[in-house]
Amino acid sequence: MVFATLLLLPYSQSSLALTAYTSRVIQGSAPYLTFDGGRTKATTTDTLLAIELPDGRTITPSTNTSSSTNPIRLVNGSTFNDIHMLVPTGSDTVRLNDLITQGNWGDDDGDGQGTNGVTATGSLSVSITDKNGRRVSRSDTLSVCSAPYRVTLRSTSGSLVTRYGVPNSSTFSGSSVVYYINPNINVGVCYARPSLWYGGTGFVIDDVNDGSENAGPSNIWSPVKGFLTQSTTPSSYGLNFPTTGSDGLYFDLDIVGIDASQLTWSVATNGSISATVSRTRPRSGAFREPRGNNIIADAWISDKSSYVTRVTLNGPRASDTQIDSWNPSRLRTPSLPQTFELVGRDRQGNEVRYGFVLKQWFVNRGKQTGFQDAQSSWCNRLGYRLVQVKDLTNSNIEGANPSSGGNHFQRRIGAGFFTEWGSVFLYAGADFAFDRYWSDSTNSRHVEVRNGSVWRDAPCCYYNVCTTP
Repeated sequence: MVFATLLLLPYSQSSLALTAYTSRVIQGSAPYLTFDGGRTKATTTDTLLAIELPDGRTITPSTNTSSSTNPIRLVNGSTFNDIHMLVPTGSDTVRLNDLITQGNWGDDDGDGQGTNGVTATGSLSVSITDKNGRRVSRSDTLSVCSAPYRVTLRSTSGSLVTRYGVPNSSTFSGSSVVYYINPNINVGVCYARPSLWYGGTGFVIDDVNDGSENAGPSNIWSPVKGFLTQSTTPSSYGLNFPTTGSDGLYFDLDIVGIDASQLTWSVATNGSISATVSRTRPRSGAFREPRGNNIIADAWISDKSSYVTRVTLNGPRASDTQIDSWNPSRLRTPSLPQTFELVGRDRQGNEVRYGFVLKQWFVNRGKQTGFQDAQSSWCNRLGYRLVQVKDLTNSNIEGANPSSGGNHFQRRIGAGFFTEWGSVFLYAGADFAFDRYWSDSTNSRHVEVRNGSVWRDAPCCYYNVCTTP
């Protein structure tokens, strides 16, 4: 009997132990979405709306302290593609189930494998706008001039569910978060300002309203600031103003993030045209243009007491002897295109850069008027050619593209000499007349210098500007 009891006792304890073990539910881990191979695991709405920065930091809505006055600095990155999130690169929205298809999920317990082993509902989207509310692509390079940017992530309600496992789901609610982002480089040239007149200023100039039809698109032109910097990348400096030039023309740089008065400038270029950067006050007083009209110097600048950073172009220009002769000697022609990079540095080593590419050069004949064929011959003898309408303006009459849509220019880059520089008779020292200039059109077209409108009337006599190439 004692022997029998000893046999039953181990059997009874083993049964009890087995029963206690199998009655306890195994607690594993929930399935998750991920954009970095599982380092960041999205199991809640907070982690679903997370971003990972190029320097390795992960920020979620609960840890986001950014604001318009306290933006996140994008260290080690330059485009929004460098900010990782669950919305895939190249997309603005994604269904969570598509993330499953793409393999951007996991379960540390191995649950959810096999056909229909895991499903997801809901969606996630991202939108990016600059400080002016303009939409921005994820492939765009950040610019201090447009910062801070708003990166808005939005989620709908949804879930991630595996067929087996405990827990076997993660649930998400509809929510959103805004991350304010600044580029790591906080200095730059935001605008290049030529004459603003006839650029949509709203002023009445010489009894003509400078209306919005003259203003270029808002991502290219500001009626109060000039041309926006289009690129800070040397390989695409050709997108910036100016692409055309003439001796004595000038424009001002709008610089942010650094004291412009402390900058020393150097100019990197290789060609016969020069660009000089100076710190100066705007011109004051008046000057006479070739027809004898008194023109207010730098009339588009109201504050003549504040210094500006001015870039002045110098290159081939007809001499008085050449202007007065109908058989002038040849004038040197520049080799184009010619690239310029302007670099300003302060004593601490901080620097700012602006680049542009001149693709056409114009030579003005000053006070001398004449018939179309005679002016064309003068250009040819000089080694240049008489301009076409499209060399000067993007008017809808034989003008450059993109067209202004009317008989006037619309301020754009690369769409004509007058289109870029505005009313060129306003530049002191450039010696352009407040009148019309011949084109080589067979219809005897000539172009109004004031607003780029195109006309055809009496064959004599108008002013002349030549170009190359």
